[in-house]
Amino acid sequence: MITHIVLFKLLDRSPESVEKARAVLASLEGKIPQLRHLEVGADVLHTDRSYDLALVAKFDSLDDLNAYQIHHEHQQVVKYMLSVRQSVVAVDYEGS
Repeated sequence: MITHIVLFKLLDRSPESVEKARAVLASLEGKIPQLRHLEVGADVLHTDRSYDLALVAKFDSLDDLNAYQIHHEHQQVVKYMLSVRQSVVAVDYEGS
């Protein structure tokens, strides 16, 4: 199992902007066959070191993660997130 975690800090950190971006990320649910699990959450602490959104996705294999990365639906979400994000960090790891 591959776990894909992405954290987003948005340019506009207002609750409305965060919710819209969260909804865009969550819209991937059920649209990409390789995507086994999707969780999207908004930060509740709002500290200086906080990121606004977290995405956690799980895949059966690295090949499935790679297929997700190039899938049309994911690319549409990437395009939107590029327009609203200040910064992004990610980690991908293998585990159970």
